Amino acid sequence: MTDPWRPRPEDGSGQLTDLRRVGIHPEHWYPVAESRRVRAGKVLAAEFAGERIAVYRTASGAVHALEDRCAHRQVPLSMGVVEGETLRCCYHAWAYRGNGHISQIPYLPKGTSRPPRGVRAYPVREKYGLVFVYPGAADKAAAAPLPDLPAYGSSTHRTMRFSRTVGCHYSFMHENLLDMNHQFLHRGVLGTIRPELLGYDDGPDFLQARYRFTAGGGRKDRGAGLLSGEGKNGRDTPDVLTIRTQYPYQTLQLVPEGATVPAFSLWAAYVPLDAEQRTSRVHGLLTIAKPRVPGTLQLAWPLIRRFTERVFAEDRGAVEAEQRAWDEQGGDWNQEVFPLILRLKEVLRSNGVPLDPAAASRRPACTQALPAEAAAPPPALG
Repeated sequence: MTDPWRPRPEDGSGQLTDLRRVGIHPEHWYPVAESRRVRAGKVLAAEFAGERIAVYRTASGAVHALEDRCAHRQVPLSMGVVEGETLRCCYHAWAYRGNGHISQIPYLPKGTSRPPRGVRAYPVREKYGLVFVYPGAADKAAAAPLPDLPAYGSSTHRTMRFSRTVGCHYSFMHENLLDMNHQFLHRGVLGTIRPELLGYDDGPDFLQARYRFTAGGGRKDRGAGLLSGEGKNGRDTPDVLTIRTQYPYQTLQLVPEGATVPAFSLWAAYVPLDAEQRTSRVHGLLTIAKPRVPGTLQLAWPLIRRFTERVFAEDRGAVEAEQRAWDEQGGDWNQEVFPLILRLKEVLRSNGVPLDPAAASRRPACTQALPAEAAAPPPALG
């Protein structure tokens, strides 16, 4: 009988495709910017897997995303100027509509037609305070669902948003969150806790695991208790975490044992930036249930923020170390023994797309190094 946890080979050789050489599938909606950063009349430079994207908001408030290269001299359109509903290149003032078509060339001789080719326009949607683009075939965008986050924006919850650059392949982030056996890493923040895998569900494009967390002593960051709602019943109780990779997104919910409403929920998307997909932008929404006493969460907010920053910084240090090892060894030498992660790798592998082997040679030298922001301490959550 075939072991359901054992990944199936990708080809007849019996060898698995290295997951770190698998690209994220473009036929999904990916956040590339926070809405608050795309101000009216401004242009923002963004990236998806080596594709440079200019995101801008017109005078009417509409957001557009265009290939970040003018069709004329390939100068980035993110250096351009928004005039009303058009975007002008900063170099020769060629004007573009939101669909990528050239609407005007100021010095074009009379009787001369404009060049037939403009630039690529990406389907765009705004939701949850984020700007999403659809990098796949544009005609498939309408049928592709955005993530469903019913608690976002409700009067009973408050959301903390974060966006950070992490120097690793997106798959390391999925593995980090789903594998709760790594809590020893956070012993200085969470104290000693015992995670117990309660069960799992899986399918072709998802994997969901449930853990029970039991405190085992040790010093804990005060923000951790405030976030999980400890002490509401006069005593500490175990927490049940449900973590789900629903390709390509990931979610986590914490429900104190005996409760019916999650104390908090986390939604995260890991968006590759470079063509080799060794650098990712993490966009996260942490939605926290408000306590019964008005104003309590507002007072606790700075402590929760500090706690989440500490946990994320420790996780980032670990996954970036994993990526460095992969780079130094030229492949995946991991000896994984946790069946859940073996199954997760298969879900990510089977839903991804092959990376272009020529990606590295095409990648500009200026993107070889991780941006300075990624190596800096994480900014405050907001």
